Amino acid sequence: LCGDFQKQVPFPFSLLCLQVIKCKAAVMWEANKPFSIEEVEVAPPKAHEVRIKIVATGICRSDDHVITGGLVMPFPIILGHEAAGIVESVGQGVTSIKPGDKVIPLFVPQCGECSSCLNTKGNLCSKNDIGSGAGLMPDGTTRFTCKGKAIHHFIGTSTFTEYTVVHESAVAKIDSAAPLEKVCLIGCGFSTGYGAAVQTAKVEPGSTCAIFGLGGVGLSVVMGCKAAGASRIIAVDINSDKFAKAKELGATDCVNPKDFKKPVHEVLIEMTGHGVDYSFEVIGCTETMTAALACCQYNYGVSVIVGVPPAAQKITFDPMLLFTGRTWKGSVFGGWKSKDSVPKLVADYMKKKFVLEPLITHTLPFTKINEGFDLLRTGK
Repeated sequence: LCGDFQKQVPFPFSLLCLQVIKCKAAVMWEANKPFSIEEVEVAPPKAHEVRIKIVATGICRSDDHVITGGLVMPFPIILGHEAAGIVESVGQGVTSIKPGDKVIPLFVPQCGECSSCLNTKGNLCSKNDIGSGAGLMPDGTTRFTCKGKAIHHFIGTSTFTEYTVVHESAVAKIDSAAPLEKVCLIGCGFSTGYGAAVQTAKVEPGSTCAIFGLGGVGLSVVMGCKAAGASRIIAVDINSDKFAKAKELGATDCVNPKDFKKPVHEVLIEMTGHGVDYSFEVIGCTETMTAALACCQYNYGVSVIVGVPPAAQKITFDPMLLFTGRTWKGSVFGGWKSKDSVPKLVADYMKKKFVLEPLITHTLPFTKINEGFDLLRTGK
């Protein structure tokens, strides 16, 4: 009704339909505690903002990093960043999105004006909230309140709520026929992993790859390596239950470091004769980051850090690992320019260029979010 109303009535009067919405949200009041399902108030979108009804949201390890302190953010907070939904209303000046559009929120925005957005090599828009961790909208305020308290946003998205507000630069309009309960994964996990292989590393046909960590993002790296034509894809995880799915999606070999007495990078060098062409760390652990670097070919190997690094931890490594020619790279959101690329990735999914279904292990009602995180933490 709001959308129809806005079509018929001049803009100043259409503001009448932009009211505070009361809805359910999973609020994280403090670290290392369960989510609390609360009634929250979601303010109307301000100028250049969009309010979205969230239809489906994925659980990502990055959300859990906030709970455990591995990723420092202010509390109380509404987490969640991998989602899809339908636009409920828009603020003044929004031109690219209208009520009723199917959309995916973007934790890496694309303002189109900063140095990263303007450079063909960049994708980490300066308007992102990953580094600063302010937990607020770009204007320095929040759109969420609960029990009279202001609730922080999470990296510009906050999708563990029935309604959220994002900046216009942090939302992408997608195909109206797309199944939101599947393409929500393009909001983070799939795009991050798949892009790390095809966009950041630019894996070549016939190459050898190693992937450390076989969660949803790691499995998406496997898919990206296969799509790029890698001839050997070695999946590495301490949970052997992950291996069947990895092979289903393209892994040629599976390695459990617990099965060996020697360091895993030595195992991989022996398996390949000279080390892998490309390695990917998709865990967020400093030990596996250095192991992934060490396992790639000493002169032209490329290692990509995909997992979020833990807060306040440093890496100590032998600089000879880089002096001999290896390349060490990072990848945020798979290197994609978000607003441009997400609609294209959804279109590719609709054309069956890749699958998302194998990445979805469970579907739960929103109120069982704590059970979902238990499944994540137990590797299920």
